[in-house]
Amino acid sequence: MRAVPAALTREQAASILLERRRCRSTLTSFASRVPIPGSPRDDADETALIPLIETSQAAHHTMILDAMQRAMTTAHGRLLICAPPGSAKSTYASVVAPSWYLGCYRPGGRIILASYGDDLAKKHGRRTRQLLSAPETKAITQSEIRSDTRAVDNFILQNTSEYIACGILSAVTGNRAEGVIIDDPVRGRADADSQTIRDRTWSAYQDDLMTRLTPGGWVVLIMTRWHEDDLAGRILPADWHGESGLIECRDGHVWEVLCLQAECQHPESDPLGRAAGEMLWPEWFDDRHWTMHRLNRRTWSSLYQQVPAPDEGILFRQADMGMCDAVPSGMRIIAASDYAVTPDGGDWTEHGVAGIAQDGSLYLLDWWRGQTGPEIWIERWLDMIARWRPLCWFGESGQIRRSIEGMLQRRMTERHCACRVEWMPSATDKVARAQSIIGMAGMGRLWWPAGKNWTAELQRQCLVFPAGSPDDGVDVLSLLGRGMDFLGASFVPQPPKPPPVIRPQGVRLAGHSGGRGAIRPMGAR
Repeated sequence: MRAVPAALTREQAASILLERRRCRSTLTSFASRVPIPGSPRDDADETALIPLIETSQAAHHTMILDAMQRAMTTAHGRLLICAPPGSAKSTYASVVAPSWYLGCYRPGGRIILASYGDDLAKKHGRRTRQLLSAPETKAITQSEIRSDTRAVDNFILQNTSEYIACGILSAVTGNRAEGVIIDDPVRGRADADSQTIRDRTWSAYQDDLMTRLTPGGWVVLIMTRWHEDDLAGRILPADWHGESGLIECRDGHVWEVLCLQAECQHPESDPLGRAAGEMLWPEWFDDRHWTMHRLNRRTWSSLYQQVPAPDEGILFRQADMGMCDAVPSGMRIIAASDYAVTPDGGDWTEHGVAGIAQDGSLYLLDWWRGQTGPEIWIERWLDMIARWRPLCWFGESGQIRRSIEGMLQRRMTERHCACRVEWMPSATDKVARAQSIIGMAGMGRLWWPAGKNWTAELQRQCLVFPAGSPDDGVDVLSLLGRGMDFLGASFVPQPPKPPPVIRPQGVRLAGHSGGRGAIRPMGAR
């Protein structure tokens, strides 16, 4: 331990040593005594000093630090921190906490920090390296970074602790660690809405990061929520709606969940003890800051309230979901399907039947969904054709059509169950292809049957769309809406045509309005 300056009295020296000991044992004390770097500029040189943070430790920062210490010092610890952008969650959980763990609590330990990309991971590593290199920090840890490890994403302390930072989709094979911190696994809205990237992120979490843990290793996940099916969404229970506390999750672990909503919605479980409607960090964020983010319901609900789908819906609104006990007579029946070729592959096959009323409203009549192979859902499809005799059945063209069209035609022939099938052009933008049916719902022209066992699940898919999963039912509704547009005027009742008008040679009609108008000789006035 460094010598205490001679100018200090014995009492002063004892106080300093006691304070350093407290910092080594308590993360919150450590955070209050070290110079914490803020966010480095994107264009700044890696060797340039990062300006220090401008704020002091707020109540939610202390809460984050306490939760981090519990997770990092508990065998199989699990912590999920969900908080709005700008709340300094990364500063305390991804920079200060690992510095304390490697420098004070676990000499010889190893941490892997993963973010959505290498660049962000390196930023966190650069801030952590600067913090550990500060004289105030070294006086507490009695250690420093070895001079032969200069990288910002991989360095070793003199006490043999090691820090590794990487993109979550980067390979971390060959490295093992006592703890894994995942900070911001989602780059942005486009990645969050991509099923492919969500699946790749989940696979990287399970197959790469979790396999790097030593026995009893701990995990911390820090993020803002983007999508119901994001990394946190696949871990949390299906019925989670923003609660904090110890929660048994779908991966078999009990996670401590720290959900810090911008505006408190759950006072009974709010970790800060706020009343309903109280805002986060009022000494830093004023009301005008929050106002501009409230304008987009999806952004506010997901990134700021940590609930990707608001109760009232995102694009489909709960208030627009008209329920009915009876349907009009004389409707024209159409149907659509979203097909999954492989059983138990995660996707659902859904068939939907609807009726077009005389006023152009669409009434949902029948539905089937299942995670089965074609040998099952083709028969259910034919059963619905036999029952409803739709004028047209819509599907989406592309690879699915090429895979199943032959089977569908063959089974229709074998069961003597014919139906016109139309394949709509494939479109990757789910929101764009759903615009027709979203518009119908918003105008009160989409009607839902009361008392059907499939109505609630289909409405749930609509209310969380496009932030939820699965959304195969919404795909079927989109096809029904596009199908109505495709069929167009042929499905709109037309007035009876007038009898043909016989034009005698040498005359023309004057003032004719559809009946037998007056006949005048040509040239007459």
